[in-house]
Formats: sequence, structure tokens, C-alpha cells
Amino acid sequence: MSKKLAASLGVGILLLVLTLLICVGVGSVSLPLGEIARILLHKLPLIGQWITPDWDNASEKIVLEVRLPRVVLGLLVGSSLAAAGAAFQGVLRNPLADPFTLGVSSGASVGAAVLIFFGWQYSLAGIFTLPLVAFASGIATLWIVMRLARERGKIPTESLILSGVVMQAFLGAIVSFLTTLSNKTVNEILYWTMGGLSLRGWSYTAILFPYLLLGALFLWSRTRRLNLLALGERQAAHTGLDVERTKLTMLLVATLMTAAAVSVSGVIGFVGLVVPHMLRLIIGPDYRLLLPLSVLGGGIFMMWSDLAARTLLAPTEIPLGVVTAFVGAPFFAYLLYCNKKRREAAA
Repeated sequence: MSKKLAASLGVGILLLVLTLLICVGVGSVSLPLGEIARILLHKLPLIGQWITPDWDNASEKIVLEVRLPRVVLGLLVGSSLAAAGAAFQGVLRNPLADPFTLGVSSGASVGAAVLIFFGWQYSLAGIFTLPLVAFASGIATLWIVMRLARERGKIPTESLILSGVVMQAFLGAIVSFLTTLSNKTVNEILYWTMGGLSLRGWSYTAILFPYLLLGALFLWSRTRRLNLLALGERQAAHTGLDVERTKLTMLLVATLMTAAAVSVSGVIGFVGLVVPHMLRLIIGPDYRLLLPLSVLGGGIFMMWSDLAARTLLAPTEIPLGVVTAFVGAPFFAYLLYCNKKRREAAA
């Protein structure tokens, strides 16, 4: 298992680095991958002293001050959403579950929109005010969705998805209402509803990185428990696992990661649905592999999506949430179709 994990992580990291270099290099001014690599290596301690600067100052500024902050932020957002999606699917034992389809992302965006509307973004805990409030509203949304979906102690797939759709519609109406009332902050609120990474500097990366690092490490330390839950809650309980406590803590951490991502990028859907499910088809359901690769795969997926958002119709930028929806919505429909066929076959 350790050899398979090391090999998979090696391939994933290689693809991640290659994707990062390509996304930093593509834009209104194209930069060679080798030059980008030398610029980045030059900034590293120990290694940098062996690199001779032979590039223009303009190229260095484009890389370090314009493109790299955006690309790295996209990597962190995608990794957070994909890891959270993998956790949701494992805890709920439902391949259709993710923070977006269950309304958690929309719930987090309502908290962010309220703060923006009243100008309270930094009023409670400085730069951490927005993620914390988004977390609280995301947790409240998740609790309501699961309460609505529960039937006789169980949570059927159809009820869960329907409850998520209902909450998304209601929460979307709240955001639209705030947008209607707003004059000064209307553009900023609209940004949250469509998602994007434009005009985001290193400070936003600093906000999100601790949530991703600690959240991913926590979830990775619980991968064995996720594998036990995949056998069924009764079987997992027979092994000595505290099922309810495990589910609660993992859902809380996954929601916090989602809220942190939403607080810096707005609502970007389907990442937590598509990435873990595609990886599950490739490498299998073992969460010891699935969770760390979801972190890498989510970052790769988001970087490519953002590259498409800013280049396909350049100089016009497509909202990032629109790009991921073009990919995720058909995939979601396909999963629903497959789930329906499985139920019919079982009947």
C-alpha cells in the first residue's frame, strides 16, 4: 500500500507542478516554462544562489506578482473543495454528496454576503472573520439539509439531493435580495455568487492555507475510519468505531474547509463532486489513496478551470463557477442516471 501511495503521490505532484508552470506561463504575455521554473527556483533558499538571473524584471513581476498568486490560490481552493467533497461522500456513503450539491457552499456564501453588505468583513476576528462566519452559516445549512432529508433514521439519496436543491434556491434568493438592496457592494456580492480568482493577492492565500493544511491532515488521519464507514454504519460500530462522533467531526472539518474556500473565491460548484468520483473510478475506493489524491487532483482541476476562464474569451473573463458548472453539471446528471439504473437493476 505504501509503495502504491508513494507512486500515486509522485505522479500527482509531477502533474501538479507541470500544470502550475503551464498556467503561470499562459496569458496575454506568454512566458517559457524553463524561464518560469528558473524564476521560482531563484527565490528558494539554498537553491536560488545557484541560479543566475537572465530574465527581464517585467517577466519576474508578471510571474511573482500577477499570475503566481492567482494560480496558487486556485490550487488551494480546488484542493480544499475536493478534499471536503471526498469527506462528504465517505461520511454520507453517497457518491452524489458534495458541499455544493448539499447547499453548504451556498450557505457559506450567504454568511459572506451578509458581512459584505453591512461592511463587517473584518469586524470580529480580522481577516478570519469572513471564513468563520461562512463556516457558521455553512454548518447551519448542512444541519437543515440533513434534517429535511432524514426519513425514519435514514437519509435516502433522492431526499438528500432534493433538500440540497431546496436550500440552494432559498439561499440564492437571500443573496439576490441583498444584491437588490445594495448599491456600493453589488459587484462584490455578485462575485460570490459566480466565483472567481481575479484581483486576489498573496493575502488571500495566507487566509486559506492554514485551513487546507490542518483540515487535510485531520481528514487524512481519519482515512481508516472512512474505509470502515464504507462498509456500513452497523459494521463500523461493531469494530469499535464511534460512528456518530466520527461523522460529526469530519463533516465539521469538511464544512470549515469549504467555508474558507468560499470566503476567498465565492461559490464554485461541482469540484468536490467531480474530482473524488473520477479518482474513485481510477484508483478505487480506498480513502488512504483517495483523499490525498483528491487534494492534488482538486488543485489541478481548479488551475485548468481558471486558465480556461481567463483565456477562452480573453480579454473577457468567464466566471470560474460557470466553467466548473459546464463540466460538473453533465457529470452530475450522468451520476444520477447511473444511480437510477443501479436501483432498477436491484429491484
